[in-house]
Amino acid sequence: TAKGLEMVRVQGGAFAMGDQFDEGSDNEKPVHNVTLSSFEIGKYEVTQALWYEIMGDRPSDHENCDDCPVEQVSWDDVQAFLKKLNNKYPGKNYRLPTEAEWEYAARERGKKVRFGNGKDIADPDKINFDGRADYKKSYSLTGKYRNETIPVGSLHSPNSLGLHDMSGNVHEWCSDRYDENYYAESEGKKNPTGPATGSYRVIRGGSWYSSPQGCRVAFRSYHTPGDRSFYVGFRLARTL
Repeated sequence: TAKGLEMVRVQGGAFAMGDQFDEGSDNEKPVHNVTLSSFEIGKYEVTQALWYEIMGDRPSDHENCDDCPVEQVSWDDVQAFLKKLNNKYPGKNYRLPTEAEWEYAARERGKKVRFGNGKDIADPDKINFDGRADYKKSYSLTGKYRNETIPVGSLHSPNSLGLHDMSGNVHEWCSDRYDENYYAESEGKKNPTGPATGSYRVIRGGSWYSSPQGCRVAFRSYHTPGDRSFYVGFRLARTL
């Protein structure tokens, strides 16, 4: 199976979503209870090779690295990719994860962990982020700043579900529209899919370009659906 198409089954359940450590922005609050059905999510971020196989082009800023995550793909580009991918593999129904699914999986089925490799300290040897001393936090170690994406899974630091690079490498598109106040309306929801209206789409997970703060699994950000960025890619999900 192509890297990026390898899926991990995530058993559903209830969890407290949001900034459990109380060290993030207002858009990560309030912590609220969400219930999810079981789903599958990509073991790795979608790679440049898989994107090329399906789309026939190479949009990434970081060139000539088949196993690196694809980036410079907009949310709209991803929808075109999904359509072609699902035509090639009928019945698979690949899609983007919802924001709630993404966080639940990054947190090893909703555990109180700070980073997507199951750790509470960001180590530049284990997460691809900006590890320079300028951005040091109480929950990070100082180390290298690679200034680029790296092959998916190459830091050999998956979380307990076997998911790689849930923190760092590239930010990841989610299916949801973004609303900074959405959490206030989500208490008790089952399989929330985000607000019904809005101009932005959610990105999660931090990137090679991010500070430790931006790599926390509770961190939320957004881009317009047409925006292409050298630090934003995605991973696949499937409803079971």
